[in-house]
Amino acid sequence: MKSTGCLLIFSSKMNHTKQIKIGNILTSEIEIRDLIKAWIAISIAFGILIAGTIFSIKFYSSFIIASLTVGVGFLFHELGHKIVAQHYGCFAEFRAFNQMLILAIIMSFFGFIFAAPGAVMISGPVGKKRNGKISLAGPAVNVVLAVLFLAFLLSNPEGIIKTIAFYGFLINTWLALFNMIPFGNFDGAKILRWNKTVYGVFVFFVLVLMFMQSFMSMSL
Repeated sequence: MKSTGCLLIFSSKMNHTKQIKIGNILTSEIEIRDLIKAWIAISIAFGILIAGTIFSIKFYSSFIIASLTVGVGFLFHELGHKIVAQHYGCFAEFRAFNQMLILAIIMSFFGFIFAAPGAVMISGPVGKKRNGKISLAGPAVNVVLAVLFLAFLLSNPEGIIKTIAFYGFLINTWLALFNMIPFGNFDGAKILRWNKTVYGVFVFFVLVLMFMQSFMSMSL
């Protein structure tokens, strides 16, 4: 199972989209549509992966679990990038990769997913430092979500709520670590170029969360 969140791509050809303001966040109908589409597709793919099939009652509960764990992790990861980029005065909107969403669903039937649902397209005054902070925002959101799911898991919930809390902790920790790969267009590469200390401390903290997962797995 592999997944990646935002791959920051700098573009100056999207500023013509009609903007909608929600609070302090600028968005558009296109972005909202693409976020919902990607959320649903990712949830279907991971729902199939968890259930093993789409042709059973189990898939429906697995879809709910996926939508509230990997789906939420993906959505807030992308919004983290977007909000920080807009804070710096950049144009920033998510665009779904339709072919990759279809591929993720197809691959889930074979027990493996490489999910690259889309990217936050950014144009504006972005240098190495700002790009590093924008890139850090996505994995940082996943870490916050992982800690919240862990706190909820430690409160000893029951049934499907306990399953959602565990998968939320597991998947968001994993998403944070995977996106810190220091190569190519991953968030980790941009963070490492900006500040090696921040990169090292963040990765260490995520590894601590990963280590904790082994103990949580034994208690389930």
